[in-house]
Amino acid sequence: MSEMPHGAHDRTPTRRERWASFKESAFFPASVLVLILAASAGLFAGSYTYSMANPTPRHVPAATLGTYDEGRGRDFLAGMEKALDASLKVHAYDSRPAAVEAMNDQRVFAILDERDAGRAVALDVSGASGASVAEVLERAAPAVGRATGVAVAVRDINPLQKGDPRGLAIFYISLAAVIIGFVGAIQLSVHARALDPLERIGFTAAYALLGGFAIAAVVDWYLGALELPFVESWMILALTMFTSGMVFTMFNTLFGRWAMLPTWGLMVLLGNPSSGGAVSWPLLPSPLGVIGRWLPPGGSVNAQHTAVYFPGHQHVFPFLVLGGWALVSCAIFWVLRHRHPGGRTDGPAHPAETGRSAGSAGEAAA
Repeated sequence: MSEMPHGAHDRTPTRRERWASFKESAFFPASVLVLILAASAGLFAGSYTYSMANPTPRHVPAATLGTYDEGRGRDFLAGMEKALDASLKVHAYDSRPAAVEAMNDQRVFAILDERDAGRAVALDVSGASGASVAEVLERAAPAVGRATGVAVAVRDINPLQKGDPRGLAIFYISLAAVIIGFVGAIQLSVHARALDPLERIGFTAAYALLGGFAIAAVVDWYLGALELPFVESWMILALTMFTSGMVFTMFNTLFGRWAMLPTWGLMVLLGNPSSGGAVSWPLLPSPLGVIGRWLPPGGSVNAQHTAVYFPGHQHVFPFLVLGGWALVSCAIFWVLRHRHPGGRTDGPAHPAETGRSAGSAGEAAA
């Protein structure tokens, strides 16, 4: 064995050598994680604060019955837009049943019914369509009526359930399904790494079905916070959990150990604040109100919200969103399954290789 040149141990490493040594050490990924976690904390607080701290109406769809293009009716509409600092997207209807149908389909958030030649207005809101929107309208209308000389009567024709006076329970159960969905996939990747692709998809579906049932049972049967259409709500929660789990699995296939970053960004930083669960979409910043409906959390909230409060008026779009994300995630995972950091070998390993693997596993455990 050759001896080290005299004084080699005393030589000061170059900057490049120190950097190479640092990158090969455990300090490099730990330092990267420190920076990522700090940035994530700021982004997390910023995204929720930007979306929810000061909800402001921007475009509020409203149905009108009567004449609002002249006299006091026109003044009342103008006063409402000024008070709300937003535009009312007015849709005129010939009959009250047609306007109510539009509200049940969630195409409008209020019904303005002009009476007594514009001297009175009946304002119908729907707390179930969005408690935050209904609250803003209920607060603004009487003040505008007094300023314009119009008598205003406000009523909530579709109120929230008693166990959910703020309309947040649906957001919470959807949030639980989203987060447990991808946390479950993370745990499968850690504790059941040897699962083959079909097995991984199957176990993701299994914990989604059981988890969705548990969420619905606790919220409805145990707490009584919401009276759910149980089977429909259960299936929506299960589809949400499965989709969330497969989104992480897709990103794990594409990005390996950094899969949590795009998953967290898509589902939590962007998806949950823009879902319309905590703040109705007319009060969200416009880009979020549009983007949120195309993401899994928004699809889950919309489907669940309609199932609970507007039975018979369910839309197919939220299910297309959830199903589309699930299908794309499964397809990418399946096509690139050889890149996923999991699975088993097809046949028994060579005895020598088996011994080396066992030795490596023992060293890792030690």
